[in-house]
Amino acid sequence: MVREIVIWPDPVLREKCLKVERVDDELRGLIDDMFETMYASNGVGLAAPQVGVNARVVVIDSSPRQEGAKPLALVNPVITKTEGERVYEEGCLSIPGEAEEVLRADKVWVTALDRDGKELSFEADGLLAIAVQHELDHLEGTLFVDHLSTLKRELIKRRMKRVKAEREAEKTKKKAEQPAV
Repeated sequence: MVREIVIWPDPVLREKCLKVERVDDELRGLIDDMFETMYASNGVGLAAPQVGVNARVVVIDSSPRQEGAKPLALVNPVITKTEGERVYEEGCLSIPGEAEEVLRADKVWVTALDRDGKELSFEADGLLAIAVQHELDHLEGTLFVDHLSTLKRELIKRRMKRVKAEREAEKTKKKAEQPAV
C-alpha cells in the first residue's frame, strides 16, 4: 500500500526514532509499504518517519542509478565507520522539488537487521553511501536541509509550508467532492 509521505516541517520528522524490538509480520508489512511508497514517488530511499512511523527502519534502492546495487531494508541500522568526503546534490521525498549540495562521507560501513531479523553488514560507496547517510539522518530527526545555511533552510521551509497548505486544500476539496452516503 502506498502511504502518504510526511512533508517538512512536520514535527514527526524531527523526532529521534525508537529502536525496533521485534521483526515480525507487521514490520515486514511496513517495509513492503515503504518500498511501494518509495517506488511510487521515484525515490532512492525512504525512512519510517517519512510515512509517520517512529521506528528505526529505512528502505533504499539505488539500483536504477548504481550498477550492482540491490534493494535494501534496514532495521536498526548503524554506520560503524566512514571514509573520505564527497559533495552530492541531494533531494528528499519529504521536501519535494528541492535539491542542494551536501557534504557526506564517500564510503560507509553499516550493520543492521534485514527484513527477516537477520544481521547484515556491508560497505557502501557512491549513491548508496549517500542514501544510507541521508536515511539514517532521518532516524535521528535530521534532514538534509540541516546541512545547509540558515538562509537556504528558511527559504526552503517557507516553500514547503506552501506545498503543505496546497496539499491540505486539495485533500479538503476531494473530501467535499465525494458523494454523500
